[in-house]
Amino acid sequence: MGRIVGIDLGTTNSVVAVLEAGRPVVIANAEGTRTTPSVVGFSKESELLVGQLARRQLVLSPKNTFSNLKRFVGRAWDELEDNSLSVPYTVRANEQGNVRITCPVTKREYAPEELIGKIIRKLIDDAETYLGETVESAVITVPAYFNDSQRQSTRDAALLAGINVDR
Repeated sequence: MGRIVGIDLGTTNSVVAVLEAGRPVVIANAEGTRTTPSVVGFSKESELLVGQLARRQLVLSPKNTFSNLKRFVGRAWDELEDNSLSVPYTVRANEQGNVRITCPVTKREYAPEELIGKIIRKLIDDAETYLGETVESAVITVPAYFNDSQRQSTRDAALLAGINVDR
């Protein structure tokens, strides 16, 4: 049976933890740090980069590196404030009025949930490496100001990452 982890999905950094002997333990990621930058990017060869690797290329390839994604999750285009669009990458609305993030190197558009799902997947992979067993589900924290749509979109991102959300 797989374990359940807790994920603090942050705008800037994210953290994964597990209960061991009744106490929470923050799990270090593959790079050896306890926080993982909430950044997703694609290299020139279209290789997926998540966390510290993505943050390293933020300055060199800002159009193919995506941060502050949490501000777009579960929001329709017309709900966004002008200041939330001041990011170095391209954010646009699709025909249905949903937010889409354009990546020139992969020549495709992503829903914010897809990219956040990649962050969650990295956190789960790091937890599985640490624990030496499968992680089946997670409890994911979201800000108190998140509405139902944003909460559901966070849950959808986790499902895209292949993980069940207990809460």
